[in-house]
Amino acid sequence: MKRESQGNETPFFVGWSNDVPGPLVLFLVAVASLFVGGLAGLAFAIGASVDDPGDGYVARDFGPQHLMGVLEEKPYPLLRIPPSKDFPNGRALMLIERGKRGVQARIAKIKERRIEAGGILLKRGTMDMLGIGRKIGIRAATDEALAEIGDYTPPKPEPLGRWRLTGEICDGKCYVGAMRPGRGLSHKACANLCIDGGAPPVFVSTAPVDGASFFLLADPDGNPLPDSHSDLVALMIEVEGDVEKRDNLLVFKIDVSTAKVL
Repeated sequence: MKRESQGNETPFFVGWSNDVPGPLVLFLVAVASLFVGGLAGLAFAIGASVDDPGDGYVARDFGPQHLMGVLEEKPYPLLRIPPSKDFPNGRALMLIERGKRGVQARIAKIKERRIEAGGILLKRGTMDMLGIGRKIGIRAATDEALAEIGDYTPPKPEPLGRWRLTGEICDGKCYVGAMRPGRGLSHKACANLCIDGGAPPVFVSTAPVDGASFFLLADPDGNPLPDSHSDLVALMIEVEGDVEKRDNLLVFKIDVSTAKVL
């Protein structure tokens, strides 16, 4: 008896054949589309979960800066610049060395408080930082610079009261613009290396004080933070302290031993 072929036989793939059955082509296209779409969705979800790195940046487009003013050493080195058209109340810039180092060793060799400094500006929100370059560096003010500074004496810090704030301790250099986002647990080791090297620590608050959410940190007496701060870096904490204003910069004077990890 002759066996008749069935019209509804299930198609299958033959390795040596260049022909792929139509239904199998549709199946492969559907699976590939779902796979690619799933990867795209996963990438979007991961990207959406990452914190906004913010608007910190290294202002190379401004070119090298040559600034003159008065040096303050505590809590961390600051350059206080006389009032100008753009900064009618004066301007305070944090100072930072190349690499993971502060400028403390450099300024220890300078006897004068009226100085000039050159480098690249780093900026984020109300915080300004000058990354010291090689051409001018930091030096006692020349006669020409002294004439521009004049008899300027920076005003005393303006007290803004006692505050209990929630936020994160970051290193000023990376957070202000040298690295983005420069915060969070993934940045903890780098932040501690920078702060231990003399970079100014900053407090990033979840709520503003006098319009600012970024603060240079100090101990209750206005000195650098103790080494015990390292355990708190990159964690969400609640801490209380006095806030004072120096030109456009706010300083948060805290006792790290009273900080509470949230």
